Formats: sequence, structure tokens, C-alpha cells
Amino acid sequence: MIEGSADFLRLYMVLSAAFGFLAGDAFGDRRHRKCLEQINDDLEDRLEKARALEQPLHLELKRQRGGINDIHKQLTTVTKALQKHPS
Repeated sequence: MIEGSADFLRLYMVLSAAFGFLAGDAFGDRRHRKCLEQINDDLEDRLEKARALEQPLHLELKRQRGGINDIHKQLTTVTKALQKHPS
């Protein structure tokens, strides 16, 4: 009999937890969920704006790298020429 009541108690605890979860989901505070959805939408908008700003920066850095690389090639050529023909 004791084993049966222990099993019943476990089953009762699981059923009461499931009922509490369903009741909380059905009658829970909708304002909190709407607020979280609004915050999530705002964060998505900010992320899209950040991505839009990132592309021009990436292109500018690529252009600057190309300019620095060209200058480096010219300096290397001049330096090698000076090493071969000392004045």
C-alpha cells in the first residue's frame, strides 16, 4: 500500500506541474510577452542598420589596403634600386 501511495504522489506532482504550466501559459501576462517581442524587433532593426553600415566600411578599408600595398611596392622597388647602385 505504501508503494502505491508513493507512486500516486509522484504522478500527482507531475500532473500538478503540467496543469500549472498550462494554466500559466493560457492566463499568463501577455504584456510581458509583447514587450519582449517589441524589444526583439528593435534589436533586429538595429542589427540590420549595423550590417548596412558595415559594408561601406569594409569597402573603404579594402581601398585603403590597396593604396598602402601600391605604395609599399613602389618603396620596395626604390629601396632595392638604391641598394644596387650606391651613390
